[in-house]
Amino acid sequence: MIEVTIFKDNKGYIQKYNVSGHADYDVIGKDIVCAAVSMLAQTTLNSLIEVCKLTQDQVSYFIEDENGVLEVIISKKISMEVRDKVEIVLKTFEVGIKSIISNYSEYVTLKYKEV
Repeated sequence: MIEVTIFKDNKGYIQKYNVSGHADYDVIGKDIVCAAVSMLAQTTLNSLIEVCKLTQDQVSYFIEDENGVLEVIISKKISMEVRDKVEIVLKTFEVGIKSIISNYSEYVTLKYKEV
């Protein structure tokens, strides 16, 4: 099962997301659930860097392919203007995960934690 965790601060801003595990919907290379979640998580990271223009000291990430792990952490040291753009991208990720879960809830879970 793929576990997605979204970490929000006390103001409701998403500060971090973590995706881990494998869906086991189908065999490796044919698992559409795993592919969908992976694409969404990686596109979100790429958008934070390319669209929001976050630098290495504003976003950090960890990828571990074998166990299907992607963790993305947003620095608290970004301007509110940039923060608003970042939040749009991260909320889009959240909407996408919820959409996948609506069709494949036995393969993907979503949890929230406070940071």
